[in-house]
Amino acid sequence: MTVDPIARLPHNSVFETGVSGASQVQTPQCRIQKCTTDFVSLTSHLNPSLDGFDGEFCKALRAYSGCTHRTSKSCRGNLVFHSAMLGISDLMSQRNCSKDGPTSSTHPVAPIEPCNYHSRYQHQATLPGTGAELPRPNYLFCGLFGDPHLRTFKDQFQTCKVEGAWPLIDNNYLSVQVTNVPVVQGSSATATNKITIIFKPYQECTDQKVYQAVTDDLPAAFVDGTVIGGSSEMRSLLVLEKSPGRHVEVHAAYIGVTVVVRQLGRYLTLAVRMPEELAMAFDETQDLQLCMNGCPSSERIDQEGRLQLPVLGLQQQQQQQQQVRPGRATSQRGSTFSLESASSKCREQLEVKDIYFHSCVFDLLTTGDANFTSAAYNALKDVEMLHPKREHWHLFPRSGAHRSSGAAISTVLLCLLTAVLSQL
Repeated sequence: MTVDPIARLPHNSVFETGVSGASQVQTPQCRIQKCTTDFVSLTSHLNPSLDGFDGEFCKALRAYSGCTHRTSKSCRGNLVFHSAMLGISDLMSQRNCSKDGPTSSTHPVAPIEPCNYHSRYQHQATLPGTGAELPRPNYLFCGLFGDPHLRTFKDQFQTCKVEGAWPLIDNNYLSVQVTNVPVVQGSSATATNKITIIFKPYQECTDQKVYQAVTDDLPAAFVDGTVIGGSSEMRSLLVLEKSPGRHVEVHAAYIGVTVVVRQLGRYLTLAVRMPEELAMAFDETQDLQLCMNGCPSSERIDQEGRLQLPVLGLQQQQQQQQQVRPGRATSQRGSTFSLESASSKCREQLEVKDIYFHSCVFDLLTTGDANFTSAAYNALKDVEMLHPKREHWHLFPRSGAHRSSGAAISTVLLCLLTAVLSQL
């Protein structure tokens, strides 16, 4: 376990104040925040369970103490500075550190972990001779849920047909393919019942590993029965079962990827977080990737971002089909929703009327399956867990989406019934 210098300090310690509040109280000449930042950098990679930890920690404390002394004249009257002095004294006493002795270099070279993407990137992004780090890697998010609704790496939101097998991601490091099946007769809407994920071999970190989930079989292991790729010490690729049969995560530290697979009702959902530089590592033969480029226009159900509601017509027509032809396959649903009842059901879990709320309403009106409410809710939770930019978590429909006027609904209903009847 990597030591966290901040967490190791007593309550109300200097480091809680020094990092977050120093800019509010220190004078421009006082460099106590720089001293604190350097100390955190010197100790963040240390492991208390390894031999030599105390010696290295004491070196860092002495360097921290020396830094505070050098800036003491400009920090007179600064509460953060004086709290830092007390905090250093307490820690040196706890660790039996002598005041005299060697100190750590201000910019140590952290050991590179070849099977950890963050470690490799940090090493590559450090400016030679300065220790200063370039901006952190940019991450992308892609999600698929419901009928299905796709959120691409570019934060475009689409609702697609894409029946059958389709590639979501296909690059030099990772391939993800989903299989979608119709959810209701007479509708072009589909949902995912199979997900196949291929982690491609990478140096000494992992051999090729395949994870596959189908409806009612969400395994807690790769297809070969293992749960780890590479050595057990590195844990560069790992399957974690969060909730048996309902929620599995695959963490690929060697490429900085996290994949979340869920089963909600009869169908599966998927969420992926991946570094942009790796997601872009593909050639022209791998251009069919829904996460990268979205669905082909011929497969789109939404109209340029506007998701028209199917209202009651499709469900009522489906009920008539079941009565006339009971031998035909039917969807798994518990009731028929009106626009009002579907909206009310979705509001139980989705308070913000963003695209996830509207997708929930669409799915309930299309299928009558209340499990799609949980699918939309958990899809949003996966966004909050994996999407790198909080301000982009919620997407909202374009102007004109979900028009509720009587004329608009009648037009949509007529079009849908015409499409359904033409297939009978």
